Amino acid sequence: MPAAALTRPRRRFPAEPACAADSDKLKKPPFAYWGELTAAGVATAFGDSPASALPGSSFDVVVDNNGKDLEAVGPVIAFAKAAGASQFLFVSSAGIYKTGDELPHLEGDAVKADAGHVAVEEALRAGAAQLPWASFRPQYLTGYGSNKDCEEWFFDRLARGRAIPIPGAGVQLTVVAHSEDIAAMLAAAVAQPEAASGRIFNAVGDRAVTLDGMARLCAAAAGVEKPSIVHYDPKAVGVDVKKAFPFRPVHFYAEPRAAKAALGWAPKWSLEAALAERWAFYVASGRGKKEKSFEEDDKALASAK
Repeated sequence: MPAAALTRPRRRFPAEPACAADSDKLKKPPFAYWGELTAAGVATAFGDSPASALPGSSFDVVVDNNGKDLEAVGPVIAFAKAAGASQFLFVSSAGIYKTGDELPHLEGDAVKADAGHVAVEEALRAGAAQLPWASFRPQYLTGYGSNKDCEEWFFDRLARGRAIPIPGAGVQLTVVAHSEDIAAMLAAAVAQPEAASGRIFNAVGDRAVTLDGMARLCAAAAGVEKPSIVHYDPKAVGVDVKKAFPFRPVHFYAEPRAAKAALGWAPKWSLEAALAERWAFYVASGRGKKEKSFEEDDKALASAK
């Protein structure tokens, strides 16, 4: 995987963008924003691995926010040790939790044994890093630079006066966190290495929202008073819900208890404020005026008539 180093005074954070320096992917948002780091005085480097991109470099803290399995993360762990780092942070995923009868998902709940992120966390527990480490499990994100179409999916429909098709009853709970809050959680771990060492943290917000609630909050941000919300059964209408909808159509949410207790962390962003910010950005981007296909939507909406 390509690698990049983000540098700041005293502490430097290498990360791994999912594309090479000359990739077409870097020409599209949010990857096109990579240059803003350079403009802010952050040094970046691209290569086949951290070691090849940053030979002879030393770092206080190394963060892997890209690797999804031990094959990808292993070389970053090795680099952290060789670079003299005093802390290794891994960005895992809340998607590794097993479906259970009790929610929200908490640190320590059962996870999928075959998940790549789990293999990385187990290796860290077994001492693979040979230095203090912590793992963070994010869920859905919003905020500037996010690569997930969470709120944008709703905005795309609201901007065009379309109905919002939601699979199931719409009461399913999920959680959407602002990227700045999650970044602050990682920063809190850097500031308190002893408190974070050997810990797993759910990198999520502290309030859940229903799928219908997400639609209504997005509508409020867009100034739409009465959004048209249509519920449908994906299996009955032959819609691939993974492609047609940005969230899991079941209750799926975690709670950041460990970060609150061990790091004194608390989110600063409300979902309402985050969505208002994102709608302003959406409008300024011109995305709402671009041509877009709604083929899967039309299948779902037709079934509800």
